[in-house]
Amino acid sequence: MPAKGAVKSKSHEPDEVARLRSLAHDLSNSLEAILQACYLLGQGKLEADSKRWAQLIDSSSQEAARINREIRKLLRSLSEE
Repeated sequence: MPAKGAVKSKSHEPDEVARLRSLAHDLSNSLEAILQACYLLGQGKLEADSKRWAQLIDSSSQEAARINREIRKLLRSLSEE
């Protein structure tokens, strides 16, 4: 009997990788909308507090996009194996 949390058999990996790639793609689309909205928001005249919040959203979404690119890179390498 396999231990709890053990890695699943290799036969499931292609389907799991494909599903994760699809989710990462969808996440990219959502992040792109947030990044574009932040850019447009930054083009307007904002009060100091609002500008800081917009910058926080922008920097956090930039970091999330970077992480998502790393995930997608890893998934591509798994697909090539």
